[in-house]
Amino acid sequence: MNQEKKYYIFEMNGVILQVISIIILIVMIILTAYLSDGIFMTNKDLELIFLLIIPYLILHELLHSLAYVINGAKFKNITYGAHLEKGILCCLCKQNISKRNILISLLFPFVIIGVITYIIGTLTNNIVLIWLSILNISGCSADLIMFFELLKLKDFEYSEYDNPVAFGLYTSKNLSKTKLFGLKYIGETKALEKNNMKKISISKFSIITFIIFIILGIWLIFLT
Repeated sequence: MNQEKKYYIFEMNGVILQVISIIILIVMIILTAYLSDGIFMTNKDLELIFLLIIPYLILHELLHSLAYVINGAKFKNITYGAHLEKGILCCLCKQNISKRNILISLLFPFVIIGVITYIIGTLTNNIVLIWLSILNISGCSADLIMFFELLKLKDFEYSEYDNPVAFGLYTSKNLSKTKLFGLKYIGETKALEKNNMKKISISKFSIITFIIFIILGIWLIFLT
């Protein structure tokens, strides 16, 4: 007899994600020092990276959503959030999607504005593009961990909900004892709470941070 389908909820382990991010960052810096003519930035390079890093991170989330939609999700079910006080800039899909969809979506920003742009930056010796790519790649620790761990599982649908650092796996298989690296099992439920998922959710802290970045960006452009 088949077991009733449920959502098995997993939450990301922030400490492990940060450690993996730092390791990836160090590895990429060492690799870049070996492959390129130089890895050191000029003041102008630093200014450009400062100006572009927020748009680059936003592009990362937009690419997640593009991959969701290309692979069958409805755009009306895609939400965006910025909660920088928690270190969160996110794109969430509140409908159930296939394993194929989530795996492609997880890798999309990593490949497009990580690996590909890194190769282009290295070949053209574009230090700004190299560093933006490195920062994006190191920031993909959660995406990479989820990709490799979800790749091991079978017969599930993936869904996100009101908690931006957690997700549900909808399946008839009992995943309560399943160990996933960097992810913590926190419970099971028949339905996920998605009523508070606004199309765009930006915290006050994030708004203030964005305004500061814009002001500093204008200052860098016109006064330096």
